[in-house]
Amino acid sequence: MKIPKRVRTYCPSCKTHQEIVIERVKKGQQSSMTHIARQKRRQEGIGNSGKFSKVPGGDKPTKRIWLRYRCTVCKKAFQTPAFRAKRFEFKE
Repeated sequence: MKIPKRVRTYCPSCKTHQEIVIERVKKGQQSSMTHIARQKRRQEGIGNSGKFSKVPGGDKPTKRIWLRYRCTVCKKAFQTPAFRAKRFEFKE
């Protein structure tokens, strides 16, 4: 899927149509305080690891694409719901 890097669309902050720059959202650092991370930490040590000893399943055939739209006038950014695509690139 190819998407232009710059597009003229509605900015919810300016409440008008403006030139908008699209950028891909990178994955953030995982939190060490999530429920599953705490469970995994408790399970470490001697003996069977239970559900953590299983090899996780394969990846999905398509990945979710998260895009951030940044207005060139007010510099505010907004996101829309993610969509799935096998390949994704920006066209100039």
